[in-house]
Amino acid sequence: MVEVLVLFYSRKGSTAELARQVCRGVEQVAGATARLRTVPQLTTVTQALQPSIPTQGPPYATSEDLLECDGLVLGTPTRFGNMAAPLKYFLDGTSTVWMGGGLAGKPAGVFTSTQTMHGGQETTLLSMMLPLLHHGMLYCGLPYSETALNETTSGGTPYGPSHHAGASGRPLSEHEKQLCHALGKRLATCALALRSVVN
Repeated sequence: MVEVLVLFYSRKGSTAELARQVCRGVEQVAGATARLRTVPQLTTVTQALQPSIPTQGPPYATSEDLLECDGLVLGTPTRFGNMAAPLKYFLDGTSTVWMGGGLAGKPAGVFTSTQTMHGGQETTLLSMMLPLLHHGMLYCGLPYSETALNETTSGGTPYGPSHHAGASGRPLSEHEKQLCHALGKRLATCALALRSVVN
């Protein structure tokens, strides 16, 4: 079995739903399973205030999750065209994993949610790609052979799935769900292929 870590931060629930849809895509691939993890919110004294285990939802991610995964998918809401601070804070603390090459050669992907249609979806996805490339990961986007990418009138980019939540937090469209599934399947398939090459 290969395990794909789906690691996200979500404030209002849209990014969490994208993460669950990516997990569904991963688990459509025989021989693959998804591990869902999140990161805590930030305050000026985060570690003093946050419980070590969240009261609801998936557990908080650790360095062990990164080392144990065969592939990684990151998700965050957009913050001024960039990833949200809680996810950046977590990634900034992964230098030990980086120094040991713990993620090098593993496949990776990204996803995001924005309130507005042109709220920086693609720049946010690109901002998440940068630390993954520094870790030596192999980036997987979405090809235009995915018909939902050509047909969507909501979210979706070749850099990764996205969602246009709007001010009211509208649910994911069918195309957005399909693109999440497609990314999950691509990551799982790549992780399996890489595992067979290494072994």
